[in-house]
Amino acid sequence: MALLQIAEPGQSAKPHQRKLAVGIDLGTTHSLVATVRSGRAETLPDSKGVHLLPSVVRYRLDELPQVGAKALHHLVDDAANTIMSAKRLMGRGLQDVARLGEHMPYMFEVCDSGMPMLRTAAGLKSPVQVSADILRVLSQRGEASLGAELVGAVITVPAYFDDAQRQATKDAATLAGIQVLRLLNEPTAAAVAYGLDNEQDGTIAVFDLGGGTFDISILRMQKGVFEVLSTGGDSALGGDDFDHAIANWICEQRDINELNLSQQRFLLRQSRSAKESLSQVETTVLSFAGWPGASCPLDMELTREQLNSLLDPVIAKTLRATKKALRDASLVVDDISQVVMVGGSTRALRVQERVAELFGKPPLTSIDPDRVVALGAARQADVLVGNQVGEEMLLLDVLPLSLGLETMGGLVEKVIDRNTPIPVARAQEFTTYQDGQVAMAIHVLQGERDLVPDCRSLARFELRGIPPMAAGAAKIRVTFQVDADGLLEVSARELTSGVATAVQVKPSYGLSEQQIADMIKASWSNVEEDRGARSLREQQVEADRLLEAITVAMQSDGERLLTEQEQQTIVVQMEALIVARNDTDHHAIARQIEVLAKATDAFAQRRMDDSIKRALAGKAVDNIQ
Repeated sequence: MALLQIAEPGQSAKPHQRKLAVGIDLGTTHSLVATVRSGRAETLPDSKGVHLLPSVVRYRLDELPQVGAKALHHLVDDAANTIMSAKRLMGRGLQDVARLGEHMPYMFEVCDSGMPMLRTAAGLKSPVQVSADILRVLSQRGEASLGAELVGAVITVPAYFDDAQRQATKDAATLAGIQVLRLLNEPTAAAVAYGLDNEQDGTIAVFDLGGGTFDISILRMQKGVFEVLSTGGDSALGGDDFDHAIANWICEQRDINELNLSQQRFLLRQSRSAKESLSQVETTVLSFAGWPGASCPLDMELTREQLNSLLDPVIAKTLRATKKALRDASLVVDDISQVVMVGGSTRALRVQERVAELFGKPPLTSIDPDRVVALGAARQADVLVGNQVGEEMLLLDVLPLSLGLETMGGLVEKVIDRNTPIPVARAQEFTTYQDGQVAMAIHVLQGERDLVPDCRSLARFELRGIPPMAAGAAKIRVTFQVDADGLLEVSARELTSGVATAVQVKPSYGLSEQQIADMIKASWSNVEEDRGARSLREQQVEADRLLEAITVAMQSDGERLLTEQEQQTIVVQMEALIVARNDTDHHAIARQIEVLAKATDAFAQRRMDDSIKRALAGKAVDNIQ
């Protein structure tokens, strides 16, 4: 007797076959790829059994790029062509790169889009191309380990990455030939790896300190929903800064004033080795054997106590961001049930000590902090491709900054506020400013301030084909849609005619986390100034609208419906409003608007009566309905 295989509607005809997907942690210092096998998430090694892939790419003339350990060996002897920490450049412009200063010792050029390009022996390379080369190796490793082609990948990004940085990550994956199932916030992935999504409802802090980025996220698990309450951090702060602090201390102790690129790399490599060693011992020796220079400095000792004093200023920045994230979530440290440590830099004992002091409880460190993000991403990838049919994990991330539109007077109308869970769609209706207006310019902005110059421009587009109507009659609905990856699409539709247009916001570079933090801070410190500026602009717009309406009415009916004295009175009040409008006192403008409105009340009434009389002229009373 033969067996008959039965497949339920909607299921695969071969239910025993799993779809192969991976989770990728694209890190500043190291990257990993992981998958779920036999119900267990695990990172995938290379052919030599090594799991961590150094996020380093070396470019050579007419040769394929070297990625990983091979490239890492040439950080000192071929520093200009060996690119590391490319993640710090993702989605940034050349001005942002200049602020990184000595942390980025490369030769940069700018392309037409504003993206910084790195000059190498193989030509100009963008940060997106460097990241794509790393992702390509990880994808190939996944396919080699699993023995088949991948369906797709979940790629993790810092929670504080803005739209441009997320889009740059997606672009890198596309270049690498990877189907992106979703971009997942690194802290959320870490919480998933610890299985905190399967525990009782609670509030979790994820402290993620990697090689070049820091994230703090406050997550709440409630009724099967993983929601990010607030995020904070800095995409230019991490273990690299620990290394630079140690290297600067060495220079001070040995009176070293100038370093070439190879010497910088040598010092950073020795600093990193000493930092890692002091997580195990109390004292280590900094060796200068192999120093790339004529006069070799003497070897020196570094103690854990000295290391702590060097690390404390950097750690203090992370703790300030952590307290800020708690305030944003309207929580205190006692509200946090678990603290998850993520990122290789959290191996530093001083980091663990300071975090434990802040929260009053030991953080979770049982999973390798280098692997935890990739493991969580693998679990999410397994769910997204349908291998976990009964899985009900729902992840809700949040927007780091508010999104809005420019309105008349250079004001910003917020459509979606910061810390709103995503994916999200919000719509708002606007109208025309002038009679007969047939087009509308739409300016999309990001930020917390009330005036356009104080926010960041994301995109501009136009809605054309609006039927000519009186000012204020048209209804234009503008819709903002942010997907689960944090990417934005804006559409506009005129409701009576149905004409519509849309734009996917895809800038070539974005904001650094420090800029985001500065924008939020500025919105608080300038709240009174912004409120006054908004009121002033609103009154100026109202004054302009009233002056234009009265001017049109006077030209049309002034001589016919007004005496010469009445016309003169209105003109005097209009001139007074023009003077007040150019002042900085919004109260004075409001008062003069009221005076002018009263002066024209009788004129408006006569125009209305006259309009009615003309509409009824020649009609019998019985025919009026």
